[in-house]
Amino acid sequence: MAAYLISDVEVLDETQGLRYRELEAASIARHGGRYLVRGAEPQVAEGDWRAGRCVVVVEFPDMNRLQAWYASADYAEALALRQTALDRRLLFVDGGHQSPGLGWPESGEDLWRERATEPHHRRVS
Repeated sequence: MAAYLISDVEVLDETQGLRYRELEAASIARHGGRYLVRGAEPQVAEGDWRAGRCVVVVEFPDMNRLQAWYASADYAEALALRQTALDRRLLFVDGGHQSPGLGWPESGEDLWRERATEPHHRRVS
């Protein structure tokens, strides 16, 4: 099952940031990852977002490959450079994971149809 790296990034040093991007991209490709989003500025629908930050989303074949990439000697130089090049939050997400009991539907249930019938979710005409 695919796994995803999701990062909220602010570039602190443009020159080092460009070098980091080169090193990171090459190592991600060698570990079977591919960018789905690279450096996009999000449209914030809810919550706070600091100006100047961007989003990166990378897909790996599975969580083992993602974690192997992050711990690899191949990525180590970029990771060391990241300390001064970028400020970021980094998340690893298993693409096939669903946690029961958090309000999400169990196998086959339609949460959205269910929720649409609740009074506070009804459309007002």
